[in-house]
Amino acid sequence: MAVDLSQIVKAYDVRGIVPDQWDESLAELFGAAFARVTGASAIVTGHDMRSSSPGLSGAFARGAAAQGVDVTEIGLCSTDQLYYASGTLDLPGAMFTASHNPARYNGIKLCRAGAAPVGQDTGLTEIRELVEKWSESGAPESAATAGTVTRRETLDDYAAHLRSLVDLTSVRPLKAVVDAGNGMGGHTVPSVLAGLPLTVVPMYFELDGSFPHHEANPLDPANLVDLQQRVREEGADLGLAFDGDADRCFVVDERGEPVSPSAITALVASRELARNGGKGTIIHNLITSWSVPEVVEENGGTPVRTRVGHSFIKAEMATSGAIFGGEHSAHYYFRDFWNADTGMLAALHVLAALGGQQGTLSALVDQYDRYAGSGEINSTVDDRSARLAAIRAAYEGRDGITLDELDGLTVTAADWWFNVRPSNTEPLLRLNAEARDQATMTRIRDEALTIIRG
Repeated sequence: MAVDLSQIVKAYDVRGIVPDQWDESLAELFGAAFARVTGASAIVTGHDMRSSSPGLSGAFARGAAAQGVDVTEIGLCSTDQLYYASGTLDLPGAMFTASHNPARYNGIKLCRAGAAPVGQDTGLTEIRELVEKWSESGAPESAATAGTVTRRETLDDYAAHLRSLVDLTSVRPLKAVVDAGNGMGGHTVPSVLAGLPLTVVPMYFELDGSFPHHEANPLDPANLVDLQQRVREEGADLGLAFDGDADRCFVVDERGEPVSPSAITALVASRELARNGGKGTIIHNLITSWSVPEVVEENGGTPVRTRVGHSFIKAEMATSGAIFGGEHSAHYYFRDFWNADTGMLAALHVLAALGGQQGTLSALVDQYDRYAGSGEINSTVDDRSARLAAIRAAYEGRDGITLDELDGLTVTAADWWFNVRPSNTEPLLRLNAEARDQATMTRIRDEALTIIRG
């Protein structure tokens, strides 16, 4: 029976409800299709702590092996640990995770050798078409000789590699509260932070894909509340929160106040530029703060503005040879990590920066957090194109205002800017606004929302 995968094959990955939208039989076909499209003789797979992940990952491995491909399984891992394996082994990879989505969901993040991204324009469309064809006509013909499936441990090597990329020798003793959200941070953090002069206060390190304490999505402020309270109670120097597959890291300061991902991007950019002699290209998406390109230029670097989304960031990093990239969503990309994103490496940079001086984190990041921002505000709308057209009509032709359509619509003035862009997967428009002061930001934000919401 033919299946329609349009609801689960997204722009950058596969994601859907198990077993309603996909199951192990489809995972096996995805494995075979991945083998065909990449043309690889060997691949590497890993999975998160969700109850469905081992079965889906194993089925994918069977499908690939039936096509004659040797499969290295690294088992439980974070997404950036899978990227490490793909990079260091120079193999295409498949990570089974639904990141921060609820427990019923699962998915696959795919990459080519060296952690190069796979998205709709770089192989995912072909993979989807093969799986749909085979689901109707039957499984593909097996290779004359099946591939092997072997296990390999990578956690210690992954942790050592990350620590080799940050100078942690002069870090003073710090107390850090870490909220793993019952996700893969509970697996990786103990190894990565081992041996550092840190008192780690663990929260929700137990691997549990039902997420009993809160969603493993630190982008939602509600999911930071426990961490913020614990940082204050412990008198800690900072708090770190990871999402379900531990590829994103959010930071709170010693007061329990969230540090914007733009400020972290600027901080890490300044450190990576210093590591590279004060030269290099830094990628930032178009809704990071004005602070980011300013700090990059102040530290001798060249900022490059891109669309939102890891496939665009990674492609631009590869094209430009950028040393670092950051997004508002707390994805951080490093040239020395195969241009892939790793929140854990960003966390090490924060620890090194804070521990290398005597001040507080709030004082340290103040220099990188210069403007008033709205954060991302989502609005459900019936006709996204009509709403975007209404915004354009409202601002086009005004003195001192420019418009661009790199990603959605960005409206920029001397003292403020805002961007409105459609969601890839939902009937939403996403608004981000920033200004030189809070009053102006509030005015511009509300003006834009009035038009968006009709």
